[in-house]
Amino acid sequence: MTCLVTATDRAREIALAAAQAAADKLATDVVLLDVSDRLVITDVFLIASAPNERQVDSIVDAVEERLRRDGVKPVRREGERDGRWVLLDFVDVVVHVQHAEERAYYALERLWKDCPTIPFLDSSHTTPAAADASSGSPDGSSATPETTGR
Repeated sequence: MTCLVTATDRAREIALAAAQAAADKLATDVVLLDVSDRLVITDVFLIASAPNERQVDSIVDAVEERLRRDGVKPVRREGERDGRWVLLDFVDVVVHVQHAEERAYYALERLWKDCPTIPFLDSSHTTPAAADASSGSPDGSSATPETTGR
C-alpha cells in the first residue's frame, strides 16, 4: 500500500524550514512525519536529536527564531526547563527536539511508523561531487598533477 503525504503545503513548508534551522544547529536524525491522517490537531511532526541539553536548547531557539521570521509563532512551548525533550507547537507543525537518550527510549518514529515521511535534504551540506568540483583547480576541474601526468 502506498502512503501519500496529505499534510497541507503550508505545513510542509513550515516543517521544512524548521528542519533546516535544526540541521543548521547540528541536529541529528531529523525526521518529518505526516500525521495528518492520524491526528486532527496537527499535520506534521518534526523529530530531531541532540547529544546534550545545551544543544537541544540551541536547536529549539534556532527553529523558533527561523519560523518567527516567516511570521509563524508557537502557541505552546513545553519541556524547556529540563532541556531533554522540548516541544514547540506551531499548530500545523509540532517540533520535538529530544536528547539522544530520550529519542531512543521514547522512539516516536516507531509509534508513528504507519505515517509517511516528508523528504528532507539538509541544504547546508554539499554533495561529494560538488565538493570535489569546488576544491579542484581554478577552472572548477579537479585535475591534479597525478591525473594529468605532470
